[in-house]
Amino acid sequence: MRASRLMSLVLLLQGRGGMTAAELAAELEVSERTVHRDMLALSEAGVPVYADRGRGGGYRLLDGYRTRLTGLDRAEAEALFLSGVPGALREMGLAEVAATARLKAAAALSPALRDAPVVAAQRFHLDAPGWFAGDDPPPAALGPLARAVWSDRRVRAVYKGAARTLEPYGLVLKAGTWYLAARRADRFLIFRVHRFGEVTELAEPFDRDPGFDLAAFWAGRSAEFSRSLLRDTITLRLTERGVRMLRHVADPAAVDDALASLQPDGTVRLAVESAQVAYSQVLRFGPEAEVLDPPELRAMLADAAARMAALYGR
Repeated sequence: MRASRLMSLVLLLQGRGGMTAAELAAELEVSERTVHRDMLALSEAGVPVYADRGRGGGYRLLDGYRTRLTGLDRAEAEALFLSGVPGALREMGLAEVAATARLKAAAALSPALRDAPVVAAQRFHLDAPGWFAGDDPPPAALGPLARAVWSDRRVRAVYKGAARTLEPYGLVLKAGTWYLAARRADRFLIFRVHRFGEVTELAEPFDRDPGFDLAAFWAGRSAEFSRSLLRDTITLRLTERGVRMLRHVADPAAVDDALASLQPDGTVRLAVESAQVAYSQVLRFGPEAEVLDPPELRAMLADAAARMAALYGR
């Protein structure tokens, strides 16, 4: 742990030119006393670090000194590509590895480009979870599953009360919820991470299928899942404005087929999950949609319209 911190100190000074003890302490989340002790250790180890006294002073490296510690190891190189998702890195236990990788990458830049990470961070931020998501702790199974994913090792896991052996291929963070893509008995499956109980990483590694594409697999399965929920079909007559609203009101998996069924008079057939879900969706159209079928849904909307007319007609 201390060796990693000492390396981070050198990389910070090389990348930024000079920093105060307070700035270094805040960056590394340690006390200023710890920073002073670490600087003394670096000096004793032969690193040419010195302190400027007085206001505006701080620690610096001797001009022209370049560390040879900027090469990325495998874990750091892999974590570097996840640096734009800090919450996910924290939950998988990779935050420290990614921070070291970013420092190494910054230290390897020419002086004219060293502000590039700061400039990018000021202009782009990825907020993965959906709105109103609580700040819940990550699932207990996420850490061991992430380690198994990185090391290509099988796991013995309890999922919804049943024990099973899995080959964990990848993790997906969707709107704040973690999913595992894993192979079991030559089938690729999706598991919700929060439904796992005890997870044990096994000693033997598995051979990954070189043709497996996590992004493509997830896109296919999520689209397939969305379509599987759309068990019913309703018929609507939409105004021109209603047609434009369709993409914002209907389930995304149903929009393209609905538009393909559009008739000159505005009639469309729309796949829905259930009559109750359809009721909520059609209400959002307001007067821009008329339910033609099924009769029970038309009756539900007629009742809602009558009650709204009575409410606003007072």
